[in-house]
Amino acid sequence: MKVLITGFDPFGGDSVNPAYEAVKQLPNEVAGAQIIKLEIPTVFRESARILEAAMKEHAPDIVICVGQAGGRSAVSFERVAINLAEARIPDNQGNQPIGTKVEENGETAYFTSLPIKAMMKNVQAHNLPAYISYTAGTFVCNDIMYRLLYMIDKEFVGIKGGFVHVPFVPEQVINRPIGTPSMSLQHITESLIYAIEAAVRTEVDSEVNAGTTH
Repeated sequence: MKVLITGFDPFGGDSVNPAYEAVKQLPNEVAGAQIIKLEIPTVFRESARILEAAMKEHAPDIVICVGQAGGRSAVSFERVAINLAEARIPDNQGNQPIGTKVEENGETAYFTSLPIKAMMKNVQAHNLPAYISYTAGTFVCNDIMYRLLYMIDKEFVGIKGGFVHVPFVPEQVINRPIGTPSMSLQHITESLIYAIEAAVRTEVDSEVNAGTTH
């Protein structure tokens, strides 16, 4: 089995992006699966073009895209991506879409095909916080998740795919408001390992209730 896992380059003025920093730290094998690591740019559409080429080259069974969600306090597994691009800040090539569709002929939304509840539970079982998120935002993280699931729907049928958000690392919050959450790179990396373990080993996702009230 092959797992292709991607992480973004730094954006928004930061010199580091914990997404790819954690991906780089992953072992080359998890739960018997080969781990293929890929850095992608924080750029609308271009990131998906690079991802598509890697999917054709490596023929993975699972694709997990990882991105930074500054302000979140734990690793979060995204349930849904929406067909909307609206950027509060420009991406790394200056693109700043407002109210545009990610794919003109795509569905309004796509749901992850990863067993994210089992992934969450395996992280928690190792005494690390994790939760299910129901919004991937409207920036490049949502863009890559949506395009990944669109490609799976249209071309790469049978592949499991989805998106994981990770918090800031401590060095990113030094000059941010006091109390801004962060997580060590080691704990982020460990969370990803436990998530991959569950993704590889789980055929049918858990029935645990992961709903929210807000």
